[in-house]
Amino acid sequence: MVENYNLSPCLARRFDRELMDDNLHSLPRRLIELRMEHADLDSLIDLSAHQLPADELAIRRLKKRRLALRDVIAQLEAELAPKQPA
Repeated sequence: MVENYNLSPCLARRFDRELMDDNLHSLPRRLIELRMEHADLDSLIDLSAHQLPADELAIRRLKKRRLALRDVIAQLEAELAPKQPA
């Protein structure tokens, strides 16, 4: 990946790891992970609601977590959206 820079093999591996770490912690990746967690919570809430007896407290906690995730997702989407000229 970084062969064009004529770096030592050790330094090249370190540079590659840093690039991979940056990709793992990027905002778009975080947004995808949060959306997946939100979808998982949706499914879990649906399943929990249909089980008898329904654990209302657990369902409320799941819904609260899902709502908090939705807020974080909206905030990240706003950060990633291109700025509109005034």
